[in-house]
Amino acid sequence: MRISSLPYIDEHTTDIAAGVDDVWRSLGRTLDRSFSRPGAAGYARLVGCPDRTASGPRPLAEGSTFPGFRVVAAVPGRELILEGSHRFSSYALIFRLEHVGPYHSRLRAESRAVFPGRAGGLYRRLVIGTGGHAIGMRRLLSAIRDRAE
Repeated sequence: MRISSLPYIDEHTTDIAAGVDDVWRSLGRTLDRSFSRPGAAGYARLVGCPDRTASGPRPLAEGSTFPGFRVVAAVPGRELILEGSHRFSSYALIFRLEHVGPYHSRLRAESRAVFPGRAGGLYRRLVIGTGGHAIGMRRLLSAIRDRAE
């Protein structure tokens, strides 16, 4: 899958009162914790994700997985790119980290996805159209920020 070919969905941003190294560690730990819960593994199995368990190097690096996602690129302190797929969608989640000032960072989370076919269109309406995806992303960024600060 070429991530650049996936349609843009949205981007969420949070400012964090912590340095980029602390935010980077928080990002990896929070993703691992959030997506490695039993419910996430069950959901990944239900929709047919190829990556259904946490595996690979920790801290997160290229090749690491957790339910629904595989790390395709990791530049510590700068960028983490995740991709995944299942029966209804192929998607990517791109985290970009910026140094803003002493003990001040900005974390951006960009979502891209394609939802092929009628079933994919229905899934998109359920996940994106209801606002559920946006709520989940805001909660995830808040958890990363809280852990880093």
